Formats: sequence, C-alpha cells, structure tokens
Amino acid sequence: MRVLLVNTYDLGHQPFGLASPAAWLARAGHTVVCADLAVEPMPNARFDRVAFHLPMHTATRLAAPLIEQLRGQARIACYGLYAPLNAEYLRSLGAEAIIGGEFEAALVDWVNGHVVAEKHLDRLEFIAPQRQLLPVLDRYAKLQVNGESRTVGYTEASRGCKHLCRHCPVVPVYEGRFRVVPVEVVLQDIRQQVAAGARHITFGDPDFWNGPTHARRIVQYLHAEFPALTYDVTIKVEHLLAHRDLLAELKATGCLMVTSAVESLDDAVLQRLEKGHTRADFELAVDLLRAAGLTLAPTFIAFTPWTTRASYLDLLRTLAGLDLVENVAPVQLALRLLIPSGSRLLELSEVRELLTGYDQQALLHRWQHPDPAIDELAAAAIRLAGKKRSRQEGFAALWQLAGGGEYTTPALPARASIPYLDEPWYC
Repeated sequence: MRVLLVNTYDLGHQPFGLASPAAWLARAGHTVVCADLAVEPMPNARFDRVAFHLPMHTATRLAAPLIEQLRGQARIACYGLYAPLNAEYLRSLGAEAIIGGEFEAALVDWVNGHVVAEKHLDRLEFIAPQRQLLPVLDRYAKLQVNGESRTVGYTEASRGCKHLCRHCPVVPVYEGRFRVVPVEVVLQDIRQQVAAGARHITFGDPDFWNGPTHARRIVQYLHAEFPALTYDVTIKVEHLLAHRDLLAELKATGCLMVTSAVESLDDAVLQRLEKGHTRADFELAVDLLRAAGLTLAPTFIAFTPWTTRASYLDLLRTLAGLDLVENVAPVQLALRLLIPSGSRLLELSEVRELLTGYDQQALLHRWQHPDPAIDELAAAAIRLAGKKRSRQEGFAALWQLAGGGEYTTPALPARASIPYLDEPWYC
C-alpha cells in the first residue's frame, strides 16, 4: 500500500507522531510518505491510505477541511489524542478509522485491511522512529538561549498520564494510564536527531516524572553519551515537590527548562480542576527550581468560569513579584478554558450551567462567563497576546488592560539568559 501520514501542527516540533508509525508501516512492507503541513505543502499524488495525526486541538481543526477534501480519493484514518474525542465529527467528514492511545500497531492493522477499535491501551513493543522521511530539523522551532539559536529535536519517553486532571485531554483517552517507551528506543531516536544537527531535545511526555526511575535512566544515559546536549521536560508541580531530590540531577544531566501546567493561582479553581497542587506549592516549586539553576516555564488557563478581574490582576501581580514575567509567553496569560468532547469538566454542574451548546467545527463546548465583562477582557487579552512584542511589553499591555495602572518593569535577568522555545502556543 501507498500510505500518506499527515501532520498539520505539533507545536513547532518535528512530529514523533509521524516518525514512529512510519517505521512500523515501513517494517510491514508499505510505502510511506510523510507530510508535515506545518512546514511543507500537501503532496500532489494519490495514495491508497491517508492517516491524519491529531495530537491536539489546533491540529484537529486544521485537519478537518483536508479530510473532507480527500473524501472518496483515499481511505482515511485519524489517530492521536484528539481522534477519539471527535470521532463522530471526523467520521462525518470522511474518516473510516479512528485510533486513539497507542496507535502504531492499530495503524498497521488498518492499512492491512482490518477493522480497528477507537482506543488502544495495550503495551507495544516500540521500535525506533523513522525520521528521514520528515523535513530537516532546521525548519522547526529553535531554542533561544544566551544569545544563540539551537536546533531542537523532539521525542517521547512515555505517553498517557497517571493523573486525572479535569481539564486535560489526555484523561478521556488514557483514563489514568501511562505507557513507557523503552530506554534504548528513546536513545536511538535521539541519536538520529543529534546526527541531523539537534543540540537540544524536548521530551514531549505529558509528565516526564510519571515514571521517575525510567526518566532518570534516560537522562543519565543521554548525558553520558552526549554531555553537551541540553533538554527540556514537562513535569507537574506535585511531582516537582515530591521528587525535589532529583532536581539537581536534572540540572547535572543538561536540563535547561521545566514546563509545568500551573493553570491557576486560585486554590478553589485548582481544586475544581483536580490539579493536585496549591498556590503555595507553586511558589515553593519556583524557589526549588531557581535554587537548582533550572528555568521554570509555567503555563496557565487565565480565563475560567471562576476568573474575576481581581484574580486576573493577582495572577499578573504574582508573576511580576516572583520575577517570572520573562518566563511566561503572553499567550499563557490570555488562554480561555477549552472544554472538548468527553472532558471531565462536564462532571461539574456549575460548568454545565454555563454551556451554550457544542460547536462541532470548533470542537468544543461553548460557555459564557457569569460576568460578561470577563469574557470581554478575555477576548481583548487574546488579541493583545497575538501581537509581536517582547514578553515585558506583552505583560505590560495585559497589565494595563486589566486595570493594573502604570506598570513598572522590575529588575529582571536579561531575556537572553532565560531559555525558551520560539513556538509559544500550548493548546
């Protein structure tokens, strides 16, 4: 079979979600072409099978019109986290197979003509991804640090998550499970990216410390083999506190940055989201990472049904007080709570009462804030956050929008000393 694997958007990374199934399909004897539409055009050729990788909300919305255009020209599958969440809609567009969870083996089965289920959580015998079919790493997001730009590779040491945060799209698919990729497979994947020019690796696991022993083995071997290679990870606040003794090892093995989904500084909101941490926990994590010499990149959902103007200003004031303005992309201070199909947020009656209907094309439940002025503030904030400017300038604009008065820039580290990836979106 001639198989086309399509990615529309994956946060500026060379997509693991194409490279991994490409290796499985090639091993099964199929001819595989990968198209990452984030950096290259759709191939002008015919294929027997076309499979769309849908790891996130934005990717799914971008893929929808393409799926519809290909209806009748090839047999179509959708796979990845957002495929089962939007199964009915994707089928209406022309997809015959929906594959979520551990998708590689199921994709091979589908291409081989078998009917496949929507969710697959069985443990797989992973093989090294096949990255030579993808655009070169230089076409993707870069790490900016100390005045230099570094080519970035991307891999996954695990998938799924042990936790059940209400707002997280991982939960409806994995339901508290996570699956590890064997250490040697992860290292093989990184080796080929280093050979292709990568000087920094992003680990895309939903939480790198869901399995801290597994994670430690990987970074220990990685640092021994590539002592100059740096990396970044995503770790929950509660894991940062529970395993604080491992922070020094992260630093010693080349970690530059830790992304953590803080979401809110309001303890009542954090409890509703079942995040597993408090405001005080976040502030302690800031101190612990700073003491370890690691950069914290916190992410937020600034506008929820419980946001007030006072709580929004408190978020901004706290970030300034903790010297974190340069650590946070302005868009993180403008994101509105997204409620996809199957979200555990729908368990809350106070959320259900605010819903105005399900928007099929937008792939979300629409909701209105009890105070219309907050919805107006959120809309203005996302417009401001979309403008190109420095993080200090973006923060100052949001501060003034929220009614914080004149913003005085605090004495912060130079921007160049704080590492960041130049692809800021996170949804």
